[in-house]
Amino acid sequence: MKKLFSHKGLLVAYFTVIMFSCSMVSPAAAAEKLATPSQAAEISSNVPQIKTIGIIGGVSWVSSLEYYRLMNQMVRDKLGGLNSAQILMYSIEFGEFSRQERLADKGDWRPLRKIMIDAAQRLKNGGADFIVIASNTMNSSAEDIQEKVRIPVLHIADATGKKIKEKGLTSVILLGTKYTMESTFYRDRLEKKYGIKVILPNQVERDYINTVIFDELCAEKINKNSKEHFIQIINRLVKESRAEGVILGCTEIPLLIKQEDVSVPVFDTTAIHAEEAVMYSLGWK
Repeated sequence: MKKLFSHKGLLVAYFTVIMFSCSMVSPAAAAEKLATPSQAAEISSNVPQIKTIGIIGGVSWVSSLEYYRLMNQMVRDKLGGLNSAQILMYSIEFGEFSRQERLADKGDWRPLRKIMIDAAQRLKNGGADFIVIASNTMNSSAEDIQEKVRIPVLHIADATGKKIKEKGLTSVILLGTKYTMESTFYRDRLEKKYGIKVILPNQVERDYINTVIFDELCAEKINKNSKEHFIQIINRLVKESRAEGVILGCTEIPLLIKQEDVSVPVFDTTAIHAEEAVMYSLGWK
């Protein structure tokens, strides 16, 4: 009799474990297991396929960290529970790369572009469905990557331009590296594609902003005096040029400047770009 009860106890425990295990499986997966092969195929085809985000990071790693954090938080908030972003990241060694990038208006860009194309190819080979370049400046390589690697690249200026248009603004300040502020790859895209007038700091201010980006922000140094100087530059341009907003056009600047620091709308390109990538990954864009 005791043996019978002990066997019954084991059976109850066994079926309890099975039932608990099944409760941990997603409804779609459970439905597939119970369905016929043709029904399972139909269920599988109705489940949205999440695209893998390929991030070219390390330029700098400080902002790449923000991309990773924001993307995962956004997916969690949109899908709930323990859901997170599906990401591959290739992190570029920033030492010599940063020295070349800092002097990009004078230097030879061919080595930098070669590194970017190689990074994109590695991500594609690893299974990335599209590319996000975690740097405003290096989005100047976006078209080269698309052409040579044959993979979609979500351009940061497009994501930003769309956000500015949604706000109904027509003139904004652009802060970033000297190359981002002074070259045409960013400004022309905003002006010609989205009809947004781009206002720049003066030459002295552009030199100062570039120095702060490379000497402080990329090295994870947040300086109170630099923050105050950035705010002064923004306030001057708002007053003198009647700018309606400000683009934080370097993915490290949002570490220094927040919306509460200025009176006009702030466009945090890191957050905007991360959101664009998440929406594209989930098939919502």
